[in-house]
Amino acid sequence: MGMTLSQKILAKHAGLDEVKAGQLINAQLDLVLANDITGPVAIKEFKKAGIKKVADRQKIALVMDHFAPNKDIKSAQQCKICREFSNEHNLTNFFDVGKMGIEHALLPEQGLVGAGDLVIGADSHTCTYGALGAFSTGVGSTDMCAGMISGECWFKVPPAIKFILSGKPKKYIGGKDIILHIIGLIGVDGALYKSMEFFGEGIKYLSIDDRFTICNMAIEAGAKNGIFPADEVALDYMKGRFKRKPQIYLPDGDAEYERVIDIDLSQLKPTVAFPHLPENTKTPEQWGDIKIDQVVIGSCTNGHISDLRAAAEILKGRKTADGVRTIIIPATNEIYLQAVREGLVEIFIEAGAVVSTPTCGPCLGGYMGILAENERSVSTTNRNFVGRMGHATSEVYLASPYVAAASAVAGKLTHPEEL
Repeated sequence: MGMTLSQKILAKHAGLDEVKAGQLINAQLDLVLANDITGPVAIKEFKKAGIKKVADRQKIALVMDHFAPNKDIKSAQQCKICREFSNEHNLTNFFDVGKMGIEHALLPEQGLVGAGDLVIGADSHTCTYGALGAFSTGVGSTDMCAGMISGECWFKVPPAIKFILSGKPKKYIGGKDIILHIIGLIGVDGALYKSMEFFGEGIKYLSIDDRFTICNMAIEAGAKNGIFPADEVALDYMKGRFKRKPQIYLPDGDAEYERVIDIDLSQLKPTVAFPHLPENTKTPEQWGDIKIDQVVIGSCTNGHISDLRAAAEILKGRKTADGVRTIIIPATNEIYLQAVREGLVEIFIEAGAVVSTPTCGPCLGGYMGILAENERSVSTTNRNFVGRMGHATSEVYLASPYVAAASAVAGKLTHPEEL
């Protein structure tokens, strides 16, 4: 039996001719990632083990993004631990205030991840890089520590689900709607420890940002990773960025998939995940009258330049509703600067929104937009669990930038066509 796309990458990095679902392997890593929350835990274990030197200082990335710029003393201490470790080991890829961004947007932008790579990160949304044809997955801080020490990680080879995308999405439909539709279809455990592999002629209509969004939220279906084959769209994004030669893999014709699911993109509607799970999806005719207090547009899921352009398209010449706090967070400084040059920031501020430096901030209930008791937020982030963005009685509605911006204007959950 042949191998899936993910299995081919794992086999290559394990130095094996083939691997099979369920097999345990050790594989060489191209990059190990941590942030200001997970990094200090890994560093503590590194020091406890008595290790004096990392395996490869060029294959470690530490990104200060969750509570940076620091919100309090504890977060300042966390960043200090990472900063001192980076200086001690002369790490090539340390990203701090002024040079940082939200890690899963920043690393592809900086050319640190690309097609054919094997990447682990001490953050669950590391699966984002599958948009470039990489096998990338989240791990715990101790596995991240082992990766820093050895340059390797162990894997249980995952089985896979094949998604065949067809048709052209309608206006206002993007990657967020597609992945929320899929999660609503299969559930939050529908791909538990499986690879989600995306193919089909519909892929050509998806921008690289759409693909980042889809792979980013593969973990919300329980998946080990999400991945697209590296086509011209991915290669064009990597051109001039990716610092190594892309390694392009395709599945074998007789690769075994546990399920094959067909998705007609032309039939999708704007999709929102209601509280308190990403699988609790509804389309406009099911929304009802949901008044809101806050809108967040940003995060590693939807803080790309195309997301900001989508929000600006809706907000231009309009004002946010009274009583609705609208917070816009570009995912990286490069994206922020591009938004300034294109006049998007001016549109946001004139509409009554605030624009933040890149940070994960409100996504995990950190800062820059915490919800109070019984408040509701429409957010382009990736999780809406109980208390995810603040008080345990608050509610988070996951949506695309189009829907989020329209909701900011209307003061309630709204389809852009209703404005």
